Amino acid sequence: MANYLRIYSKLNYNVNTTMSPLNVTLDMINATPKPFSVFDGCEDLVEAVLFDLIVQCVNVFLGIPANLLVLVILIRNRKEPSTSDIFLGCLAVMDAYFGIMVPISFLNLYYWQSVEGWRAIKFTYGVKDTSGPLFLSCICLDRFMAVLCPITFGRLKDRKYRIGLSILVLILTFSYAAAKTIGGIPNFEKIFTSEILAAFAWMMICNVAILWALKRSTGVGKDEMHPMKKKAFKMVLSILIIIIANYLPPVALFPFEDHYDPHVFTCYVQPVGFAFVNISSSTQPLIYLSRLEKVPFLPESCVRKLFCKDKNEASPA
Repeated sequence: MANYLRIYSKLNYNVNTTMSPLNVTLDMINATPKPFSVFDGCEDLVEAVLFDLIVQCVNVFLGIPANLLVLVILIRNRKEPSTSDIFLGCLAVMDAYFGIMVPISFLNLYYWQSVEGWRAIKFTYGVKDTSGPLFLSCICLDRFMAVLCPITFGRLKDRKYRIGLSILVLILTFSYAAAKTIGGIPNFEKIFTSEILAAFAWMMICNVAILWALKRSTGVGKDEMHPMKKKAFKMVLSILIIIIANYLPPVALFPFEDHYDPHVFTCYVQPVGFAFVNISSSTQPLIYLSRLEKVPFLPESCVRKLFCKDKNEASPA
């Protein structure tokens, strides 16, 4: 069975967990089982697969604790929550879940090699593909309304609207992940490409509009921005950094799939593109933590060194 499974380097794209009996030939039955390899089919282009594997390890050792720390902070601040905290919390849960599944992925690669394990990992990739862009889009929408449409934002400040939007995003996320797990949908990878393009365009428009509006709001002759606007400015700027660093590579590469050799695209372009998306499970919580004045369980001196903060700098939470 392991011979007919796509291995790790292709796990995030198309997995064929079953083979029709009509396609089984006598040569295949009599063939000597091929030794299992993480780079099966990509032995001549292992660099991109190795890069993705390293990223997965970073998410385990850095992303999981960072996301758990974000959740602790959000829970501790639940009495005075920000309007976008529910989106940040959902994003942290999804990223922590993605990181936790990495050791299970490795165990299934080298030890279990079970179909159920492959499907669980495939589902995890589907969750990661969709949850990050959609929840970041929700955060951008929340900030966009707060800065550019404050009156409407005040009317829609009730938590129920954000809970409803989060539920909708989770339904879309799990539906996409389930479809990715089942497989067999023609041109299914185009769905992710379309999603990432739409989310990237929306987030860029929102963030550029917000930054432009906040910059203009300082007024003529004013050097200092209002503290609340400064807080929003830093938050939006951090989201913009995440968008460009983690989502620009797949946006720039995936739409041109037809221009690549299929083997090169599968073994080189896709692993690199998805690696940038996957590392967001670490960069997103770290950028959030870098904006905080105090981080629980970490000494202030450690926080200053870790995030290169000046001693007198007061970063808003």
